[in-house]
Amino acid sequence: MDHKELDAWKKSMDLVEEVYQITKGFPSEERFGLIAQIRRSAISIPSNIAEGASRKSDKEFVQFLYISIGSLSELETQLLISDKLGYIQFDKIQKSLGDTKALIMGLIRYLRNK
Repeated sequence: MDHKELDAWKKSMDLVEEVYQITKGFPSEERFGLIAQIRRSAISIPSNIAEGASRKSDKEFVQFLYISIGSLSELETQLLISDKLGYIQFDKIQKSLGDTKALIMGLIRYLRNK
């Protein structure tokens, strides 16, 4: 399965782009702290989808999809922290997070029921 054809991968790539845009407005003192952590979590999502898609079995792919969900949860937490600190408005990215999670979970269900 080519990961570049998967809606979950495409949506997570869009999420990475969105994350980079919103973290540009963070204070410079967060450059090596929260900004780096947020970007790392975001990048991990499509990266794990891509790695999982290259595996030999659907079972392995599903494991990597769950890792992507874990990274998505980390990202959500970091963005909620950013909201509490006044750096962003979480509600502006909440839909993208939810849509990405729904697509990944849908892919997991598909692979498990194949």
